[in-house]
Amino acid sequence: MSGVLYGFIKILLNGLGRLLFRFQTIGREHVPKRGGLLIAANHTSFLDIPFLASALPRQVSFLGRHDLFPSPVINGLLQWLGWIPLRHGRWDRVGVDKVLNLIRSGKAVVIYPEGTRSRDGRLQPGRLGIGVIVARTGCPVLPVYIRGTQRVLPVDASWPRLHPVQVVIGTPVEFSAAAKQYSGKEFYQYVSRAVMARIAELGHVAQPTYPSDSSQRADRSQRADRSQRADRSQRAGKPGHRPATGPFNAE
Repeated sequence: MSGVLYGFIKILLNGLGRLLFRFQTIGREHVPKRGGLLIAANHTSFLDIPFLASALPRQVSFLGRHDLFPSPVINGLLQWLGWIPLRHGRWDRVGVDKVLNLIRSGKAVVIYPEGTRSRDGRLQPGRLGIGVIVARTGCPVLPVYIRGTQRVLPVDASWPRLHPVQVVIGTPVEFSAAAKQYSGKEFYQYVSRAVMARIAELGHVAQPTYPSDSSQRADRSQRADRSQRADRSQRAGKPGHRPATGPFNAE
């Protein structure tokens, strides 16, 4: 989409936001003017996308689940506007490669590290996908906290309500030093937790609750048991079920 049309849509959204929701942006000066950038924000509402786009001085693309909008017409329109559909529950090479190419070419991409909207407004643990992108591009991450959209249009709501909305933008975070200390999944997890901690600081809210190492081991054991039972059921001709998860999506 052309920069002129994108700018016009931003002006329109900004005007509506200020008029109806007393929309406010803090920290706009922290956004780098050029260069590949990954923007990470908390996620509580579908309205996070237009408000965040309005707050950022750069044209951005958004990473999101491919099945959010089942209509082919709406899907096509949103992709033209900069939405990058990512298949839920598995590694989507096409979607991820599109994100990597955009960042490597100097563009900015928005990701919601939690992988899904929060129903109660509290921060959820970040997924590992953000760490994968940082590892493969070496790009900085710009943390953002969005306040108020969960009150305007919470999960399962049909109509928005009037409530103030605020976007707080932090300073970019570099992970070049951490990349020398960690690698693989350990690095992905470090990036994910560090970014969620910065988002929590910007919003003056509690950080996500992460399971202890013992809980993680127990959870892995339970998943392995479920997987084995599902395999046995399938071999016996009975339907089995495995929860679909991925580095960018929560269960």
